[in-house]
Amino acid sequence: MVDLLVVGGLGVDVRVRVPALPLPAADSHTVEPIELRIGNTGAGVALAGRALGLRVRVVDTLGADPAGDLVRAALTRAGVPAVLAQDSGGTRRSVNLVDPGGRRTSLYDPRPWQGEPPFSPGQIAELVADARHVHLSIMDWVVPSLAAVRAALPAGVSLSTDLHDWDGTNPYHRPFAEAADLVLVSGVRLGERAAALAGTLAPRTVVVTRGADGAELYPGDGTRVVVPPAAAPGPVVDSNGAGDAFAAGLIAGRLRGEPLTEAARYAARVAAAACAHDGMEYPPGLLPAG
Repeated sequence: MVDLLVVGGLGVDVRVRVPALPLPAADSHTVEPIELRIGNTGAGVALAGRALGLRVRVVDTLGADPAGDLVRAALTRAGVPAVLAQDSGGTRRSVNLVDPGGRRTSLYDPRPWQGEPPFSPGQIAELVADARHVHLSIMDWVVPSLAAVRAALPAGVSLSTDLHDWDGTNPYHRPFAEAADLVLVSGVRLGERAAALAGTLAPRTVVVTRGADGAELYPGDGTRVVVPPAAAPGPVVDSNGAGDAFAAGLIAGRLRGEPLTEAARYAARVAAAACAHDGMEYPPGLLPAG
């Protein structure tokens, strides 16, 4: 039995520190050493969850390439077992441009999945049945498995997903939202439409994250709770993965039995703590409970 099963979302990040965002127009810029490291949303949730003390498993696809080897090694170091299928298209990757204040812009190469689903409904069901919580990354290969995931959830086990910078209309995200009990979404593109979107997804719980401005919690009953931002425990190094750390903190809090609002406040502190670390390979005890 694991506490958290993360479905999809492994990859690598090429992190480039830049003098400013947006990057000034120039033929070239001299930057600090460019680094290749484990990244992408599923890795962020899994590694933050593990650093918070959860027993975590990941199921996803990876390429038989150096980028995939880097991901496998990082998961092994963190003690996160993975069930993996080989992706002939290679490992997903992103280029993250990070400014001196830790703000980032991500250029994402999803490496779309080709062919039949990498895991059978039976394989997915077996993994889901062995988890206390399931978190879905919005990978294309996951879409045909949504019904199998939902059907295999044991009684009392919740399903979450992160829709990232969804605008509320792109049809790609809708099946993930409708399958989940807990929906996280960035407010970047939603703006003032967040409450209306949450209303369309009720009775699901919707959390709209707003970076340094905190978050808004919509419990699905027509109410709205403001979650204040938390201060980072040290200088902000890199905000990449903060939203994933928020998701992991919220899941960890709920698994401990915390009320939704209290778990969301804890999640905000976890996200702030993640911003003070360079990369997603967080140390054990990223943020103690309480």
